[in-house]
Amino acid sequence: MKKIIILLSLVVSLVLLGWFALDLTRKDGISDSEYIEFAVTDTNSVSKIIISDAFSNTFTLVRNENEWTDKNGGCIMQSSAHYILEALGNISLKGYLSEKSHKQFIKLMSASHTKVEIFQDGEWTKTWYIGPSSQDHNGQIMLLETAEDGKSANPVMMQIKGMNGIIEPRFFADPRKWACTNIFELEMDQIARVDIKYPKEAYRNFNITAKGNRFSLTQNGKKIPSVDTLNIYRYLQGYKKIHFELANYELTTKQVDSLKHTVPFCVLSVKEKQGKATKLRMFKIASKEGQRNEFGQMENMDMNKFWCQLPNGEFVKCQYFVFNPLIMGHVFFPGMELVFPKELKSAS
Repeated sequence: MKKIIILLSLVVSLVLLGWFALDLTRKDGISDSEYIEFAVTDTNSVSKIIISDAFSNTFTLVRNENEWTDKNGGCIMQSSAHYILEALGNISLKGYLSEKSHKQFIKLMSASHTKVEIFQDGEWTKTWYIGPSSQDHNGQIMLLETAEDGKSANPVMMQIKGMNGIIEPRFFADPRKWACTNIFELEMDQIARVDIKYPKEAYRNFNITAKGNRFSLTQNGKKIPSVDTLNIYRYLQGYKKIHFELANYELTTKQVDSLKHTVPFCVLSVKEKQGKATKLRMFKIASKEGQRNEFGQMENMDMNKFWCQLPNGEFVKCQYFVFNPLIMGHVFFPGMELVFPKELKSAS
């Protein structure tokens, strides 16, 4: 009888140990899931992403059918949105951190991190907390929060499958970096009128106006002699792809306000047949050393870049290389030079 009792006790003990081990396995599974399930298996279901950085910037991306916009429906860089989706779908575990380092990294991340809130089909599903890079700079220290499991207690090292490098640069909240750089994407038959005005050099002004399938060209209201119609077409085709180079990372609010109250060197206005009007005000950038302008004259101005005020009032930096074909009418229409000052005629 005593042997039977001992045997039954052993059986019960084994059953209890087995159940306890199974329970631990289940808990470990939940813990692992909580730590590492950063990936979004179906990136097509991602409907909104909110990025917040350590500088109090917040930027919201919204999916509108096949395109991404800002929260107001404005144009954003599609390539940058696709880089983010690539990261969401291909992120994977690089490795666990030692328990001793947990406290250090949690402290670092509480002081500075990038927060990425992910919404799928209109519902929030998970949030990434992106901390410092891993020691080899081929991964990132991160924390995960999900709707099901809450926020994980300890950070882990994550990477993007098949790629070297850190993850954080893909997730920026500065709206200037998201802004579309395109200014004009017009076909010739979309243009109703073009006005180029130089407030201090009126002899360089010209105007092109569509009249049915034809265009008229004038210089300060007077017809320009000997104009090749093909050159008008070549000029107008220049509006197919015009972009600015950089958003304003240099001028302070006070400097921008001051620049707005100065006289631009050129004003470019385009009226489209559908009614949209675009007006660009252009301002030269001073340089310490003299540089030769388009007429070969020395001038203490940067001859590579200038500031441009967009219709929304923002300032961006543009390249003369891109805009000269639009604002230098005499290149396409040599008859304009008949009223140029003598010194410019000889220079050109």
